[in-house]
Amino acid sequence: MSLPSNPAQAVIDAAEADTAPADEPTAVPLRDPETGDPLLDPDTGEQLRGIPDEQPTQFLDPDTGEVLLDADTGEPLSAIPEVAASPTPTPTETATEALTASDDIRESFSERSEAAGNLIERLDGLAIDLGTFHVSLWDVIIVFLVIGGVATGAYLASKLLHSVLKRVTKLDMTRRLLAEKIISLGVWALAFLIGINLLGIDLTALAVFSGAFGLAIGFGLQKTFGNLIAGIILLMDKSIKPGDVIVTADAAGNSVFGQIRKIGVRAVSIITRDQKEYLIPNENLMINQVENWSYSSKNVRIQVPVGVSYNADMKQAEELMLEAAKGCSRVLKTPPPVVWMAGYGESSVDFVIHCWIDDPESGVGNVQSEVLKNLWHLFVEHDVEIPFPQRDINLRSNEAFEQLTAAIAQRINKDG
Repeated sequence: MSLPSNPAQAVIDAAEADTAPADEPTAVPLRDPETGDPLLDPDTGEQLRGIPDEQPTQFLDPDTGEVLLDADTGEPLSAIPEVAASPTPTPTETATEALTASDDIRESFSERSEAAGNLIERLDGLAIDLGTFHVSLWDVIIVFLVIGGVATGAYLASKLLHSVLKRVTKLDMTRRLLAEKIISLGVWALAFLIGINLLGIDLTALAVFSGAFGLAIGFGLQKTFGNLIAGIILLMDKSIKPGDVIVTADAAGNSVFGQIRKIGVRAVSIITRDQKEYLIPNENLMINQVENWSYSSKNVRIQVPVGVSYNADMKQAEELMLEAAKGCSRVLKTPPPVVWMAGYGESSVDFVIHCWIDDPESGVGNVQSEVLKNLWHLFVEHDVEIPFPQRDINLRSNEAFEQLTAAIAQRINKDG
C-alpha cells in the first residue's frame, strides 16, 4: 500500500471534504426585477447566471464566487432568479376541467343576465367535495341536460336517416332493415362520443378500469352481443325477414306458429293467430330448426282428411270433395285442389283433400274449417254417408252365458 507524498496536505483535504456541504448550490438564469427581461453579459451576449447570496439582491459568479456587479454603475447586480412557479390545482379547478360544458354555459348566462348568473352561482355553491373532486348541483343538472339532449338528438337523427334511406334507395325489406340497424349503431356511437366531448370527460382516466370492464362485458353481456351478431347474420343471409310465416320450437319442444313482425337487436317478435306475441332470442333461430313457410314462396299446401262410408259412390264423393275445396275463397285455382285416397279404415274409406293458399299469415285452420263445412252440406244434399265407428262382437258359449240367455228368454216370454 503506497503513502501520499504530503501527509499533512492529505489530512487538510480530508477535513475539507468532511466539512463541505453535500448539496452544492446551482446557478440559475437571472432576470431584471423591473422589466422581467433576461440579463445578458455585455461582452458575450449570453444570459447571466448566478448563485443566490445571503443578501436577496446579490448573486455570486458561479466561476469565481465573487459578487456580480453592474457593468454601468459598478454596484451589486440587482436581479431575480428565473424560476417558474407551478400552481397547485384546487378542487374547483379540477371540477372545471372535468365539466367544461358547465363552465361555458355558466359564463354565457352570466354575461347575458345577472339574475341567471346569480342563480347559477347558488346552484354551484350546493356542492360536495370528495378529495380533489368537486361536484355541485349545477354540474349534475348540466350532466342530465347533456345526456338528455344527446339521446334526443340521436333518436331524431336515427329516425331521419331511416326515412331518407327508405326514400332514396330501392333496397328490399331485409337489406333496408340491416342498413337501418347499422345506421342506428353508428348514430348512437357518435352520440356517445359527442356527449363525452361536451362533458369534458377524459377517457384516459378510465384506463385503469378498462380491463375489468372488458371482463364484465365478456361474461355478463356475451348473450346480448351474441344475439346482436345473430340478428345481423339473419338479416344478411335473408333466412328470415319481417312478414315471413315460420314455425319454430322452444327448449321444451313446443311449436310456435306465427308471422315475424320485427327483428330487433336482441330478439325476433312473432305474432300468432290469437294475437300472442312471442319474443324469441336471435340465437335460438340460429341454432334451432326453423320452418319458414315464406322463404322462397308463400304458397302453402293444406291437407284436409275426410272419411266416407264403404257403401258410398267413391267417384261422386271425390267430385264433391273437389267442389267443396274450390268453393273456399282462399284456395288457389292454380295449382288446383286434388283428392287422394289415403287408405281403407276400420269404418270408412279415408281420403285427403290437398289445396293451396298464398296467405299463410291469415291462418290455415280456418281454411280447413271452411272446406269441411262446404263438404258437409254437399254430402247431406247428395246422401253421401259419413260412417260412425263399427265393431264386430264375437261371444263365446259357456255355462254362465247359457244360463243368462235362458233367463233373458224366460223373462221375455213371461212379459209377452
